[in-house]
Amino acid sequence: MTPPEPPQDGAASPGETPPAVSVCVRPALTTLRKRADFLAAARACKQATSTMIVQARRRPPGQAEGIRVGFTCSKKVGNAVTRNRARRRLREAARQILPRLGRDGWDYVLVGRRNATVDAPFETLLRDLTYALKKLHAERH
Repeated sequence: MTPPEPPQDGAASPGETPPAVSVCVRPALTTLRKRADFLAAARACKQATSTMIVQARRRPPGQAEGIRVGFTCSKKVGNAVTRNRARRRLREAARQILPRLGRDGWDYVLVGRRNATVDAPFETLLRDLTYALKKLHAERH
């Protein structure tokens, strides 16, 4: 059985269900991959919280557009399973918070902390990331 074709005008007739179509939406976040980008963020602004450290830098004009984010956990966080779990939690927190509070043209690096990133409730991670972004983007006088 083949799936139904989508209607030409975009509207389904009564009683017909539209086809299940997977629509890929371009993600709002781009992941940092190059070591140089991580090092540049490490030299810029930092804000520590109880569950993570957030490093941020504004990219010079003409570089990549959008919000870019990287994730890292040192071996101090734990074994490979623990580090991967910490990065997954940071990735999900960034996916929920950065599109709203992150700024276009900025790079962010979220660094996991020993015991805290894995053990803290997820709501605490979200609250800490929100706090760190507000502090990083606050106007300095």
